[in-house]
Amino acid sequence: MAKEKEHINIAMIGHVDHGKSTLIGRLLYEAGEIPEHIIEKYRKEAQEKGKATFEFAWVMDKLKEERERGITIDVAHRKFETNKYYITIVDCPGHRDFIKNMITGASQADAAILVVDVNDGVQAQTKEHVFLARTLGINQMVVAINKMDKINYDKERYEQVKEEVTKLLKMVGYKAEEIPMIPTSAYYGDNVIKKSDKTPWYDGPTFFEVFDMFKAPEKPIDKPLRIPIQDVYSISGVGTVPVGRVETGVLKTGDKVIFMPPAVSGEVKSIEMHHEPIPEAVPGDNIGFNVRGVSKNDIRRGDVCGHTDNPPTVVRDFTAQIVVLQHPTAITVGYTPVVHAHTAQVACRFVELQKKIDPRTGQAKEENPQFLKTGDAAIVKLEPTRPMVIEKVKEIPPLGRFAIRDMGRNVAAGMVLELSEGA
Repeated sequence: MAKEKEHINIAMIGHVDHGKSTLIGRLLYEAGEIPEHIIEKYRKEAQEKGKATFEFAWVMDKLKEERERGITIDVAHRKFETNKYYITIVDCPGHRDFIKNMITGASQADAAILVVDVNDGVQAQTKEHVFLARTLGINQMVVAINKMDKINYDKERYEQVKEEVTKLLKMVGYKAEEIPMIPTSAYYGDNVIKKSDKTPWYDGPTFFEVFDMFKAPEKPIDKPLRIPIQDVYSISGVGTVPVGRVETGVLKTGDKVIFMPPAVSGEVKSIEMHHEPIPEAVPGDNIGFNVRGVSKNDIRRGDVCGHTDNPPTVVRDFTAQIVVLQHPTAITVGYTPVVHAHTAQVACRFVELQKKIDPRTGQAKEENPQFLKTGDAAIVKLEPTRPMVIEKVKEIPPLGRFAIRDMGRNVAAGMVLELSEGA
């Protein structure tokens, strides 16, 4: 059997209506993943619904409500292959209500495609998504300057928007000179897989070529085992089967494991992935594993599994760097929103606002501020209202990043710098 290609998760980010779903639909179509007759069917339906040109977007937007509103709500996953990689594209909603899904999508991504409409240029949401991508640790990016057909493939306007995007990327700390910015028309397929003759002035790569320039993520197998639990099943004849994605470390049958915060331990009898038994699981694997000595009621979603000799960290409090994305008034000491970290959702209290910082440089701007408002970056201390597992971002990155939600919206995104152990 040929060696499997390495796998990369790519998040599609950008403002609502800038063409993300259409770009993915076009990519999949040109990569041969979607037959012509399906696109034809969608084209007819789209015209009948007064949504002409939406046929490629509908490849991703399967939900009826999305079609009628013409926006992406859930996070959709689609797979295709390039010469080098096996790629999963995560279409992250650009619409403001749906930014929570964007956080769950982007937090699993190794790279991002930022889509910017050449007519609109950089919008508030474009900024928010770039900030988030940076906070969530996405270091590789490519920019699609889309809808070039609407401006007759004008090089001058492309250069203006490229300049705007470059400023934004530099502001949050990306190396803009290393990020390809591709003039494209997702709808007509310019520079998606084939070079376009309409942009003779552009000599960079097409989208398809960029994917193979990305670096595959290192599998953190040398780090301690961490499996955030998504669900727990009780299967007759098998026993208790927790399900989750291995974030770091390696799990083998026969291993002694412990689930934190409940501190229950057991022995791994078997591991399954895609309904096939496997002897060991590595980072990125979504698995179900049977543990002897643990009952279904002992553990729940949000708990984290690790080896008994290096258990997941339960914290009394943690110090984090956050970016306030949107808050109607201001955040002060005592504010207690819900922190979403890996699969856990725990209300946490702000106990100290230590300093405001410049998000680009990390330099302090103001010590012990009275409050934080939308757009501020800061170092804060948080205290969970019940036992919670979270890790330092520099030690176990996937368990060190989090989103803060309140009132049905994303208030902030952050990463853990320091922590005090013990619930």
